Amino acid sequence: MAEPRSSDSSPTPAVTVVDFTDPTAAGTGLELLAQDAVQLQAQPFHARRVTVNLGDVNVVFHATNQQVRTRTASHQGLLAYVVFGPQTLGTVNGVKVRADLLLAAPAQTEVGLVSEAGWESVTFLVGAAFLQSHMAARQRLDELRLPQRVEPLRADAPRVRQLFELGKRVAETAAQAPAQFDESPAERAAAQVEVVETLLSALRASSGSTLARSDQTRQTQSVIVKAAEDYALSKIGQRIYVSDLCKATATSERALEYAFKTVMGLSPVQFLARLRLHRAREALLQAPSGGAATVSTIALEWGFWHFGEFAKAYKDLFNELPSDTLRRRGTPRG
Repeated sequence: MAEPRSSDSSPTPAVTVVDFTDPTAAGTGLELLAQDAVQLQAQPFHARRVTVNLGDVNVVFHATNQQVRTRTASHQGLLAYVVFGPQTLGTVNGVKVRADLLLAAPAQTEVGLVSEAGWESVTFLVGAAFLQSHMAARQRLDELRLPQRVEPLRADAPRVRQLFELGKRVAETAAQAPAQFDESPAERAAAQVEVVETLLSALRASSGSTLARSDQTRQTQSVIVKAAEDYALSKIGQRIYVSDLCKATATSERALEYAFKTVMGLSPVQFLARLRLHRAREALLQAPSGGAATVSTIALEWGFWHFGEFAKAYKDLFNELPSDTLRRRGTPRG
């Protein structure tokens, strides 16, 4: 189950810690980000998210134990800068995570991530005007290049590592002693100063990334996969053939298959089945109590007509039968 923790009952705690074992709960309780996750492996899932509000900057630490596809966007007015743990493997919009990668994204711009087991990342959410005011006061405003799209910046690897370690340290300290942050504006202010200075140092030492050919190829494949996924979600309950996906993405079957295998590690049919299972789970959990919703009606709504196979695939992925999920509808997800 999801277990949010904070130091008191304040409606706006500085620290929020959530441990969850249900990937469909990834977007619940988020005020600064919109997030959707799809579990790519039928193994026990666990993820942790620590959010620390320092005032003008928010630090979000995220870790997961297995392969997950996540689509994330910051809310209006918030730039997102993301760095990754030294052992982290995965891709961002098809670009491989590496030691010198500093990802920059404008507000309300979706980023597609595929995380491998052991994933760790820190996202710094900050307003553009706040950064601009700091650089203007230093008479270095001309050096600040705000992202207009998702940009994988090549930066100095030691500075990126320092930024990640600082963000993780803030998150771990806040999770262990949330009262230090919830009850002490001075504590938050001191941490924010260090975060801002370290972030600006990394940004000053960064440049637009010249992507390797392999990254360029994976970026193109990532676009194909996203287009296929968006098409599938627009055809709820309808039969979708691979030929439909080829038409929707203007690509050949071979290229479509290769794109999904490279980006997701699954075939198009396998991934879309996982995606529909997640949407069916959300529908089961959100079904009104006492309503007419049944497992079979929800399964049909998401394109599953063989109920026995649906129940087996569902249990393999989520470790419970869809009927059990429906019975506990309305309970917190975790």
